[in-house]
Amino acid sequence: MFEDLVKLKNKCGKVEASFLATLGRHLYYRCRQKNIMAGQRVFIRGLENIDIQGKALLTVGLAYTGFTGPFDPTWLNIQGKLVFADNFSIAKGCRFDIGQGAVVRFGAGYVNANTTFAVMHELTVGTGCAISWGCEFLDEDFHHLDYPGKKERANRIEIGDSVWIGANSTILRGSVIPDGCVVAAGSRVSSAFSIKNALIAGNPARVVKENVRWK
Repeated sequence: MFEDLVKLKNKCGKVEASFLATLGRHLYYRCRQKNIMAGQRVFIRGLENIDIQGKALLTVGLAYTGFTGPFDPTWLNIQGKLVFADNFSIAKGCRFDIGQGAVVRFGAGYVNANTTFAVMHELTVGTGCAISWGCEFLDEDFHHLDYPGKKERANRIEIGDSVWIGANSTILRGSVIPDGCVVAAGSRVSSAFSIKNALIAGNPARVVKENVRWK
């Protein structure tokens, strides 16, 4: 218990957050039956729609990133269902907009600063995934575009285990990213891939290398 408090105090120091205020917020969330550790300027609408399973801990706004400031807000607007099967970290400046009836599931992992999730249908992210800063996830076009030969894509996004998504990538509806893949920074993904441990890059994204490993 003492070691956990020391770790929390050190983490708060890095992001210039008050240790006592952070601990107080944690106790508040625990009273609401949610195992959440949140930094300052974390706004959660729809707390009752967050499902943190077992002994998993959701950490929000406490991950250190050099280019974020202590007053950068983090917003979670959860009208659907947001499920965490294991420990997960959401960094400062992230935006979650989970629409009514939508379901989002995460395994163990983290998302770095200033990443946006606009999910109106379904998003699944496996365990051991690393999502970098400035990424966007959208499973809905929000406007209808029609033209001859148009190929319809599923209104969902599926990401396997141990996937690394590089900074400023955009993941659109219909995307399937298999286990062990790496999405290069700045890529735009909208296809269902089937090759595991591949490097996916470009706009539109394609497989550029196979049998890659990352850690």
